[in-house]
Amino acid sequence: MSLYVRFSPTDTGNSFGNLIISSAEIDNDMSVSLYGNGLLMVHNYQAFNDQALGFGGGFSQSATGIFNLHPDVSSIERVKMFLQIDCPNGNSGCDDWDRFANVKVKDNSSGNWFEIGRYITPYWTGTQVLERGLEFDVTDFKFLLTGPTELRIYIENWTAKPDIISIDFDYVVGTPDYQNYEVSEVLNLHSNSIDCVPYGVTHNVDLEKSILIPAEAESTHFRTIISGWGHATPTDSDGRPCAEWCYRTHEIKINNFPTFQHYMGPIGCPSNPINDEQEPGNWEPNRAGWCPGMTVPVRKDNIIDMSLNGSPFIFEYDFQDWTSNGAGGNAFYAISTYVVVKSNSEINPAVIQD
Repeated sequence: MSLYVRFSPTDTGNSFGNLIISSAEIDNDMSVSLYGNGLLMVHNYQAFNDQALGFGGGFSQSATGIFNLHPDVSSIERVKMFLQIDCPNGNSGCDDWDRFANVKVKDNSSGNWFEIGRYITPYWTGTQVLERGLEFDVTDFKFLLTGPTELRIYIENWTAKPDIISIDFDYVVGTPDYQNYEVSEVLNLHSNSIDCVPYGVTHNVDLEKSILIPAEAESTHFRTIISGWGHATPTDSDGRPCAEWCYRTHEIKINNFPTFQHYMGPIGCPSNPINDEQEPGNWEPNRAGWCPGMTVPVRKDNIIDMSLNGSPFIFEYDFQDWTSNGAGGNAFYAISTYVVVKSNSEINPAVIQD
């Protein structure tokens, strides 16, 4: 007699078990050893494919497109975005410099472009040493990355040596932390590296907002991306000019109270695998919170004080004090901040007012 048993593991990774079958019609119990390898179920979608970005020579610094992404995210636990950079003439064909670059999704309700990922391009080369390129967790935006979705990519490339960009998304099937997400834009100063917030000088950029989190929110966090540019002086005691190099600690204040800190310090430039044996390029020195050829970190700050729900509070992004002496050029910070609210019941987005 032959006996076949089919089972499906409930968790990822290797699963082992033992099945005992008893019956009055057989003399001895039967023991069946079970083994299975549980794999994640992933839906993959291609977005941009070999899109060249440059300046001059018939190239543009940006491109937009509408792509059909996963139609239903109710059973999606996580969404990953992968960005691969190729060069037109081998590893020496890409732009010479480390440039500000980002990916945005269009929020149809407001018409605004939400920054879902930022990176700094590598010198001269692509990202082929990474199997799938740069990786971004974009789960916070999964309800915007559904069905027909308009995306925009941008590189601050001022040469006719284009970076050739491909982007795809993995939708990982699983149990979401909450059934409903809503995302609201707090700060949208992310057009490029200098059309943003001047640092160390007087400016009129509004970094203070009134925020109303819906009373029904079960989870709330801020999602911030920030990177600095410029070689303004005076330098710090270690010779670092601002804001590309100077280490700083900036704060999110809630109702004028310092609540979250963002340390703009080293993130491991020398260990970046893309810079291995790559010449030329100033790869190894640590910048303030970013590196050439790497993603710019996402800073998530969880609001655990549920008493803030249902009543407006004042949000302020406060830079560490420093005053430019006017030499060495200007310093800038490009910043995006979103407030993400979640609930297992229907939920409205947070309301942001100037």
